[in-house]
Amino acid sequence: MKIDVGVLVPNMLDMAATARAAEETGFDCLWTSETQHEPFLPLAIAAEHTSRIEVGTSIAVAFARSPTNLAHIAWDLALASKGRFILGLGTQVKAHIERRFAMTWESPAPKLREMILAMRAVWDSWQGDGKVNFRGEFYKITLMTPFFNPGPIDYPTIPIYIAGVNEHLCRVAGEVCQGFHVHPFHTAQYIREIVLPNIARGAQAANRVRADCQLSSAVFVATDEAEREAVRAQISFYASTPTYRTVLEVHGWGETGEKLSALAARGRWDDMPALVTDEMLNAVAIVAPMEEAPARIQARYAGLLDRVTLYAPFTPEEAPKWRALVQAFK
Repeated sequence: MKIDVGVLVPNMLDMAATARAAEETGFDCLWTSETQHEPFLPLAIAAEHTSRIEVGTSIAVAFARSPTNLAHIAWDLALASKGRFILGLGTQVKAHIERRFAMTWESPAPKLREMILAMRAVWDSWQGDGKVNFRGEFYKITLMTPFFNPGPIDYPTIPIYIAGVNEHLCRVAGEVCQGFHVHPFHTAQYIREIVLPNIARGAQAANRVRADCQLSSAVFVATDEAEREAVRAQISFYASTPTYRTVLEVHGWGETGEKLSALAARGRWDDMPALVTDEMLNAVAIVAPMEEAPARIQARYAGLLDRVTLYAPFTPEEAPKWRALVQAFK
């Protein structure tokens, strides 16, 4: 099991030092996310200032971009990182795609599957004869003139991870992806009963096996009372989102999700954490002193996840603490 790290880096001028520190700490991959900042630009800096650690997105919003646009970004980052780049994509939800990105929301799982196939068709054209003829339901790419063709690279096999919660995206990952980002709001039981069986179904449909698709996830760790309450609040936010209701329903907590959604709709954020019971907290998060956390993570996720990331973002100032955790984990 690999141990990765997520970074926020609100100022890209800090990215070089952060990436070097993450690599020196011993992490296996450095992930950026598409929240307050663009996810790809910091990875160009990270690639330049590291030599071993993988770099990837967890996640970039797929439907905010075109397949060709993503193909160009990934191609350049694969070259810059000498094959260490992982393209992690997510669908986001309808409201954000339509109202924040001003793009079209439609059939997310089939569309994301087709986007991946379209990107690979573009990559194949660049690595091959320069011709592309991809015709799908959502995307058609039939033009690639030499002026816009970057040409072949030494690292053309770019891993693609996608994120999801429900069975349809799990199956897409099993069929056409090298990895699947399990949402941080999860439990071991949910991974066993929902994620793994559907990854396997997707893999079987493409004559692949479960091991062809690595499972990765960020993990909540709460080491003291303050962190427990902070995690409880974050869980209440995620659990209020109807898209993530599947996780709750596995445990029979669907009614709690409905109550949280009602509170969120009224903006009563401060009232929501009280609905997250200790049972829910302990099922979602690793609640343990820091010195026990590595063993607890290994015990919970053995056979379920191939790589884990602590939900808390990395900062170079805390590198000694992180280094001790990484060493204990490995």
